[in-house]
Amino acid sequence: MSKFSPTFKIGSDNIGAGCPTYIIAEMSANHGNDLNKAIEIVRKAKECGADAIKIQTYTADTLTLDCKDKAFEAKGAWEGVYLYDLYSDASMPWEWTERLQEVAKEEGITLFSSPFDFSSIEFLEKLNMPAYKIASPEMIDLPFVRRVAQTGKPIIMSTGGATLDQIKEAVAVIVEEGVEDFAILKCTSEYPAPPSKINLKTIQDLKDIFKCIVGLSDHTLGSAIPIASVGLGASIIEKHFIVSRDDTTADSFFSATPEELKAIVDGAEIVREAVGSISYPTENKVQRSLIAIKEIKQGEVLLNGENFKSLRPGGGIEPKYLDDVNKRKATKDIKVGVLLSWDLVSESV
Repeated sequence: MSKFSPTFKIGSDNIGAGCPTYIIAEMSANHGNDLNKAIEIVRKAKECGADAIKIQTYTADTLTLDCKDKAFEAKGAWEGVYLYDLYSDASMPWEWTERLQEVAKEEGITLFSSPFDFSSIEFLEKLNMPAYKIASPEMIDLPFVRRVAQTGKPIIMSTGGATLDQIKEAVAVIVEEGVEDFAILKCTSEYPAPPSKINLKTIQDLKDIFKCIVGLSDHTLGSAIPIASVGLGASIIEKHFIVSRDDTTADSFFSATPEELKAIVDGAEIVREAVGSISYPTENKVQRSLIAIKEIKQGEVLLNGENFKSLRPGGGIEPKYLDDVNKRKATKDIKVGVLLSWDLVSESV
């Protein structure tokens, strides 16, 4: 298997080992079919500290058929709505893409997209997208995955409801195409996703199996779980984002507000710093010593609990030598509070 890069760049941002957590604000359907709202999302994401804004490039016709059979009904939170109608409402006009790129450049935030079919890849390639995100349902479309890989751009791929074998098949295609800048996002495809189904321990397992950068595509409510994911090895966090809780779109009900996104940005960095590396003190900083608790005359027997005992602070004979010191004699007069040292103790009982 090809060796994936331990770090790689999207735009000017380094991602992976030793780098700040890469925070992606996902616009998805939250533009609400309003270009000004889409622009506001880009600007607000930057204001909150996100590293990237991600859009989705599809139409209802590139994703599904306009068919009213039962099989074409949406599931979960969108139950009762046909897929074609859902995607028609949620899709972003492709002609907005260049304008959003301009705004992102002005704001200093990276913009990239998820393509969903071959036509969207070709469209985005003409706009020189810096990276691509493969959504979990498209991950099993191996010819599509191969075409994304052939662009030579960094790839981020969500796992969603895919089995481990399906993930391995997609990764194998990416490897065959020589992609080195690659990351997997642990993802639970429920909206909103309950914490009990997130299984953050899978992040480390994905790292062990695929030897690549791993992150979290989060659909839970709030900021706690994406922040926690950093402690279990996530280098990337993707979160759906809205400007206001009052916004009503197909995805708004599980999306993060600016306050929540800012909390994720700040919390992820705090946790990343706290995780640090495996570290043990190299200097012996003993916190207790054997200390005189009474005046002790030269030649007097040292008796634990009567004229000396183990107390704070450190700096004297360590408490582990208590039995060795007990019943020996003082070689000098010792005042109360003196931290015992070996020159104050006779060589034998």
